[in-house]
Amino acid sequence: MLRKSQEGTAFMRMAELSRESGVPVPTIKYYLREGILPPGERTSPNQARYDQSHVRRLKLVKAMLDVGGLSIADVHRMVAAIEQRTPTHDLLGITQQGLPRPEGGDDSRLAAARRRAEAVIEERAWKVEPDCPAATALAGVLATFAELGQPESGPWLSRLAEAADIVAEADLDSLSGVADTEAIIERALVGTVLGDTLFAVLRRLAQQNVSAARFGGR
Repeated sequence: MLRKSQEGTAFMRMAELSRESGVPVPTIKYYLREGILPPGERTSPNQARYDQSHVRRLKLVKAMLDVGGLSIADVHRMVAAIEQRTPTHDLLGITQQGLPRPEGGDDSRLAAARRRAEAVIEERAWKVEPDCPAATALAGVLATFAELGQPESGPWLSRLAEAADIVAEADLDSLSGVADTEAIIERALVGTVLGDTLFAVLRRLAQQNVSAARFGGR
């Protein structure tokens, strides 16, 4: 049962916190030991009470691990960023730490792919760090194209990069006016991961439409 303070704040015990957040009690205790979850308010030497801020943090951590694919080490960095009130641009960089990085075959293909990735970034005048996770992932994907004997064509890749600019503007517009650090991370992380799936579905629908127009459809 939730309890309220004189100020109206709803408090709960750990078992209730577990039920509301969907995180098992042993995991909550681990997060508390690791500093991922802030301590509750002590009511006795062996008891503490928690509130909705703890529920929100647990749900965010769960999203970082399950949806974002981040490691516990990445989660530690994210939590530190929350506590330090890290600027929004830096927060967005941290949310990309769990981005998959395809191997991309042998060294010669990977080296060529890195040069192509750098060319794309330069062509779009993107202000990114050369060793950022997304740049590394791009090189890996391009190397995989070459490994499969399917080299990407310049115009096709350039047009995709142009479309990515439009999507990025829409992504960042969704953060406009959001001041709360945890809300920024949650939107950026979940929005990007689920947004990738959403955009893939929209792309397939658009492909069907264009294919019907160009090649005839029923």
